[in-house]
Amino acid sequence: MPSASTIKLNSGHEMPLVGFGLWKVNNDTCADQVYNAIKAGYRCFDGACDYGNEVESGQGVARAIKDGLVKRSDLFLVSKLWNSFHDAPHVEPICKKQLQDWGLDYFDLYIMHFPISLKYVDPSVRYPPGFTDENNKVTPGNASIQETWTAMEKLVDNGLCRSIGVSNFKGVLLMDLLRYAKIRPATLQIEHHPYLMQEALVKYAQDEGIAVTAYSSFGPQSFLEMDMQQAKDAPLLMEHDTIKKIAKKHGKTPAQVLLRWATQRNVAVIPKSNNKDRLAQNLDIFGFNLDDEDMKEIKAMDKGLRFNDPLNVSLDEDKKL
Repeated sequence: MPSASTIKLNSGHEMPLVGFGLWKVNNDTCADQVYNAIKAGYRCFDGACDYGNEVESGQGVARAIKDGLVKRSDLFLVSKLWNSFHDAPHVEPICKKQLQDWGLDYFDLYIMHFPISLKYVDPSVRYPPGFTDENNKVTPGNASIQETWTAMEKLVDNGLCRSIGVSNFKGVLLMDLLRYAKIRPATLQIEHHPYLMQEALVKYAQDEGIAVTAYSSFGPQSFLEMDMQQAKDAPLLMEHDTIKKIAKKHGKTPAQVLLRWATQRNVAVIPKSNNKDRLAQNLDIFGFNLDDEDMKEIKAMDKGLRFNDPLNVSLDEDKKL
């Protein structure tokens, strides 16, 4: 049912404004984390084949359905097409493999993970995939974005996914895609936090009827364990004086302020936590609004500081994006 906590996509489907992100969720805890998140009230889960935990994510979903916590129709399940499967003949087979891993008949949303084509590596040779090929080299592929998008449109036609979207696109690429897309992207997923607001891109996408989803809503925190110097050098958003002051003013946690800053502007978020209290807090962000002064102070924090950039991030296989 439509509510203040969902956004209606241009495909006609409702997507929760708060979901649970599956990036860097460990395999040994993933099924339980998904199950517990569903129990806590989460209905949207954001995954990807290169995260390497789709089987376990599906196990958590299956257990929740079996126990009667939810029906499949209550959930909004998201996955992504990795760079090495951009050639048109590989798009449907890998989507079907991912659906099989999840134990699903369809994805609610299937996203082009990056506007980057890499050399195809057969899943039997290496899976989950990464930026490097079987020779541990980064080898560009030949597929254009148009070729890949056209193949993704066929996934919708064939009932394998209900909506399709893109991630990590700049405005010029989005403009180009819209020239030839028969099915417009339903969502644009981008790095988005007070250090990287990308206001012009967010406005353009929303003006075009494309919903925006933010990842890494807590900024550098997600990248510290990747030993990224940029993340080490940036003050943690949770500990930033501005965020803490606004949190105290509203009687909320810094995390709730950061998430509300996005959702109040109709930007969806996909945080994660294995802490029961934080799981609940991250969902409980619609009972208050930031005022104009709050928004102005947060806007002043923008540094144009991007952490998730393939040119900046180590390509080690345990550091997938």
